[in-house]
Amino acid sequence: MGIGPRIPLSLNRREFLNLGAAATAGLAEAMQKPGRKPNFLIVLADDMGYSDAGRYGGDIDTPNLDRLAAHGLRFTQGYSTARCGPSRSCILTGQYAQQTACDVMTPGLVPDWTRFTPQHLKPLGYRAYHSGKWHIRFKPLEATGFDHSYTLLDQDRFFSPRSSLLDDRRLPAVKPADNFYATTAIADHAIRFLKEHAKEHRDDPFYFYLPFTSPHFPLHAMSEDIEKYKDRFSEGWDEARRKRYARMRRMGLVNCSLAPMDTGIWPNWNLPSEELTARIGAGEVTRAVPWASLTVEQKRFQRTKLAIYAAMIDRMDREIGRVLDQLKAMNAFDDTVIVFVSDNGASAEQLIRADGHDPSAAPGSAMSHLCLGPGWSSSSNTPFRLHKSWVHEGGISSPWIMHWPKGVKDRGKLRHSPCHLVDLLPTMLELAGGEALRVAGAQPLSGRSLVPALRRNAPIEREYLYFNHNRNRALRVGNHKLVAIGESGPWELYDLAKDRGEQKNLAASEPERVRKMAEHWKRVDEGLVGTREASKPTTLARVS
Repeated sequence: MGIGPRIPLSLNRREFLNLGAAATAGLAEAMQKPGRKPNFLIVLADDMGYSDAGRYGGDIDTPNLDRLAAHGLRFTQGYSTARCGPSRSCILTGQYAQQTACDVMTPGLVPDWTRFTPQHLKPLGYRAYHSGKWHIRFKPLEATGFDHSYTLLDQDRFFSPRSSLLDDRRLPAVKPADNFYATTAIADHAIRFLKEHAKEHRDDPFYFYLPFTSPHFPLHAMSEDIEKYKDRFSEGWDEARRKRYARMRRMGLVNCSLAPMDTGIWPNWNLPSEELTARIGAGEVTRAVPWASLTVEQKRFQRTKLAIYAAMIDRMDREIGRVLDQLKAMNAFDDTVIVFVSDNGASAEQLIRADGHDPSAAPGSAMSHLCLGPGWSSSSNTPFRLHKSWVHEGGISSPWIMHWPKGVKDRGKLRHSPCHLVDLLPTMLELAGGEALRVAGAQPLSGRSLVPALRRNAPIEREYLYFNHNRNRALRVGNHKLVAIGESGPWELYDLAKDRGEQKNLAASEPERVRKMAEHWKRVDEGLVGTREASKPTTLARVS
């Protein structure tokens, strides 16, 4: 909101239904073939910032994503949960993570009424496939209904992961000599499953969930991909942010000011600065400080880190391209609704896990363990504040592309209505001509269908959008957003129509709005958790 034509948030019911009817009628024209339902491909990046892709203002080569955006739609206000596990929970259940706790990061028992996207779509005739990261407590086939799954459980090793499943069965650990790279392997399995579908189930529609691990830390990339970017980012993160911001303004993606970097905020679980410097080297930088303040060695090392990060995204884009080529080869591309999103904003985390870090190893190789850090994370989240795990706009804003040749006629356009990962399942159900499963004790899906927005820049009617991760809290109602850092942090209030960069805190001047919205957030939070706690826990088969 706040860019392009102003869309009223308070349409009456008749006006809203007329918009929805017009949208649905237009989409029905794309589905004239009797009984033919669209396929769905949900592509998820891991820790990719809002402005990394080319069509979102970025300076990393993403030609396949750019083509999807050019012939599809870009949503400017797409939201995640700020963290990988809860975001995957939302995608796979259509519920806020606090309702189901089915991901590995949300505390609490999973209610027995929890159902997953394949279980909702299979009664409508769909086959269901998954390849990539998981982060859900349960087995993909036995518990959640996928027909095939390549499940990468080890996110700490891109070259030799030790833990993965194929159709719920444990695979041997990958050896360093196996010429393996996780991003390519995820695409390989996706293509394999699609080829089998084309051969054995070509008359059935499919749902494919394709969550990559890229560009999540550790920064691991193939040397030839890193070489491509070795000299691209010599200007540093301050200038990169300014150039991205200028491109985004020209594209109409944002209308807010460029937020200054938060130099005094970083994840409190990061390794201490002294330890990082001792283990990584003198080139490491642990704060989002001005680029000009860095030493020559620090500038060189930081440019190298972003070259690796860019290489990871570049390779992911190429592998997405291979999957798209397979869709075209099996004549499924025009019938497939493709969604690309990221699970949260770019990460300011700086940790050393798994095999540790060998300072003598080539940066980006298997024995290195580097993280993006808050300087470049701030650039990736341009023009917003903060990073992954916070629910300020930098942590929850996701690039959001929707592409469907048979259903999207308004190609290359922007959509400014806010949307959330919980909206994906309701959208697919409407396009498939079905409803959510009716399960005793289950709450209605938390999301809203985005079908009206596929046809025109239409509002999506909803009461609120809710956020809670690590007790970083937020509630968006219309254009107003209430947000706080941590359980004891004070509430901040912003008018996102004018200030999506969250620079002008209105809390002091509008205390009554703050009070009402804070009470609203508490009611929602207690209601979601209370619904879950009042339910019988599930006995679904767990990943071990």
